[in-house]
Amino acid sequence: MTIGIGTMIGAGIFVLPGVAANDAGPVVVASFLIGGGVAMVNALSVSELGTAMPKAGGGYYYVNRALGPMFGSIAGLGDWLGLAFASAFYSIGFGQYLVTLLGETTFALPVIGTFALIPSFDLGLFTVTQIQMGALFAGTVFIGVNYIGAKETGGIQTVIVTLLLVILGVFAIAGWFSFDYGTLTADGWAPTERGYGAILPATALVFVSFLGYAKIATVAEELENPGRNLPIAIIGSVAIVTVIYGILVTIMLGIVPWDVLDTDAPVAQAAEIAFPDQLFGVTGFAAAAATVMTLGALLATASSANASILSSARINFAMGRDKIVTNWLNEIHPRFSTPYRSIFLTGGMIVVFIILLGQDLSILAQAASVLHLIVYALMNAALIVFREADVPQYDPDFTVPLYPITPIVGMVLSLALIGFMSPIEIGLSAAFVVGAVLWYFLYARRETTHQGYLGQYILDRAEEMPESAVSAAESVQPEKTDYRVMVPLANPRTESELIELASIMAKANDGVVEAVHVVTVPDQTPLYAGAEHVERIDAESERLLDSARESAETFGVDVETRTVISHQSFEEIFHSAETGNADLVVMGWANQPFWSSGTVSRGLDELTRELPCDFLVLKDRGFDPEHLLVPTAGGSDSDLSAEVARTLRDGRGSEVELLYVVDGPENRAAGTEFLGKWAQEHDLGDATLTVDTEGDVEDAIGRHSRESSMVIVGATERGLLSRLFSGSLVYDIVNEVDSSVLLCERPDTRSLWERIFGRGSAANREDDPVTAADADESGDGPEDEWSGGSSDDDAPATTG
Repeated sequence: MTIGIGTMIGAGIFVLPGVAANDAGPVVVASFLIGGGVAMVNALSVSELGTAMPKAGGGYYYVNRALGPMFGSIAGLGDWLGLAFASAFYSIGFGQYLVTLLGETTFALPVIGTFALIPSFDLGLFTVTQIQMGALFAGTVFIGVNYIGAKETGGIQTVIVTLLLVILGVFAIAGWFSFDYGTLTADGWAPTERGYGAILPATALVFVSFLGYAKIATVAEELENPGRNLPIAIIGSVAIVTVIYGILVTIMLGIVPWDVLDTDAPVAQAAEIAFPDQLFGVTGFAAAAATVMTLGALLATASSANASILSSARINFAMGRDKIVTNWLNEIHPRFSTPYRSIFLTGGMIVVFIILLGQDLSILAQAASVLHLIVYALMNAALIVFREADVPQYDPDFTVPLYPITPIVGMVLSLALIGFMSPIEIGLSAAFVVGAVLWYFLYARRETTHQGYLGQYILDRAEEMPESAVSAAESVQPEKTDYRVMVPLANPRTESELIELASIMAKANDGVVEAVHVVTVPDQTPLYAGAEHVERIDAESERLLDSARESAETFGVDVETRTVISHQSFEEIFHSAETGNADLVVMGWANQPFWSSGTVSRGLDELTRELPCDFLVLKDRGFDPEHLLVPTAGGSDSDLSAEVARTLRDGRGSEVELLYVVDGPENRAAGTEFLGKWAQEHDLGDATLTVDTEGDVEDAIGRHSRESSMVIVGATERGLLSRLFSGSLVYDIVNEVDSSVLLCERPDTRSLWERIFGRGSAANREDDPVTAADADESGDGPEDEWSGGSSDDDAPATTG
């Protein structure tokens, strides 16, 4: 909550009241309250999105996932440029109070003369005022701080916010005793030419005061119990700040008439009037109070500007990872371990904005607002897409009330507020959207591989959808659709085998290998604190990923590498596979606990949602694909087993043996017929066909694996609780056979109930075996518990 409050207070109360009051009069109080109402509606949607997907990235992440990379380009670039405008705005606010404090200070140099501490310059085409010089000083310092990597900590932010609230609380108490209702309403509530029509334009101006709450969602992954605490933090910060704005702006306008309220330092001006000049015999008390308010304003605007620059680097990193912008921007400084290129580019834009636009605060404020309002509208649309597309991974702990009215109202209010801005900002919003779309089609579409859920939803239902919708969805799909094999890495000793298998699979599909080092930090450690160990992590990652890169390049496969810091490595593997648009994940099966990076053991038991792509889990006892044993009974996971076996046969010359187990010699003929047909359908006609009649699947695999170098087996069909309480054939095989085991699992369409509790018929198959004759009569082949999917209709029955 302190993140949102700290950012919002920095802009709303210290900088804008004078400018907004001069435009609208005392009715500007209503403008702040309406702005808070618009922010509150959007905050409800942000809360649902954040609890459903507590990942770093904020609005860009949600929009890109739901609406696709074209809208992701608009959201990402909008957030980035909006934060640059906001940083320039905060820096100008800092400059205003700095000039109030030190503007008349001079110093003398012998012979040369006297100089102003904060100078101004006339450069011919334009002038740089003292306020702009103060802003340039502030902006340069903040850029430098982020460049060298000063850490952002929640503790410091809490101290800053607490201090600001104390300062403003004291001001409110003193202001209440100096408040004069007659001063507030001397000229009426709406004395300007536009009358009450000035309310909404003023709302558009001050809306920049409410941008901070969305930043809370960018650190949702670092919150304890985000399902409960995130909505409280987001909604609570908006509510608290809206009340603070309403009270303090009213008090200021009851102390200083609206038309003379200072546009540069309104809080300092009001404080000097509100506090007595003499207190307890001490004179100069009012001036001291004004100085304290000025120092508070400097602290608030500095904190807001610094946080905005830091957030812009995070957004750039996310866009670079998704290839919306070039990943060149995310180059890490070898000494400071910061994305220095991104910070330098953002800092350059901030400096330009300060110089060219810094003399009109309203332009910077509305430019920041308009870009964020576009993003908020898209976030509301993203929420609707997540709900209506029934995305399996979308499971929010908090849901907006009155769905779908709330997100629709949020979209309408956000876009409608743009209409009350000045023509410059309206033109900026239109030009920006056009520019972002052009950027997508001219650059990002060729680079990114991610497809949004909206496009997938439409294309998957092409026959049901209007032709225009299908055509539009097809026209914006990414051009680059490389087959991607992701390899989560943790252990250098097993890295080479995983990379070799991944490279073979990628090469067969003209794809690329993405090696991901997942670094796990304890739940008690915030993710930003993990960055404090970035040098050690970078060294470890560089060593591991360089080795992976060399291994993959040996096989003539393109390789990409990255490092991820997370609390939950197993969950992060799924998240990285989804966000990276992976087609296949190759990972190791370790003896250590499932939360170890890049490995899975008990972790598979925790899987209660659909896989994001195909998974191969290797229990490596020496990667040797010379002789492959492939047990099968049909089904999607056995299909994947066949694909892997075929790829190893073609790529490494592996000898393939197919195994099918039936109950008794009388079923051998039916089993041989099924296995032969299955082999032909999966292009494994040259494989050795083995039909075992002993009826014990586990024993059969154990016996036949003695002559094999690797067993490739589909994951169990049984669900989570079935595995935990009654064991699983696959897990026994992994632990008992002497050869390497490759477990294959493909996304299926089982319900959550089936994934948790298992399929009753499969779970009880050993107690109620079905004979081949029964299967022939019924025409149905029951699913085998280790095949992982529905068996073929003409498959004879198996046991186990």
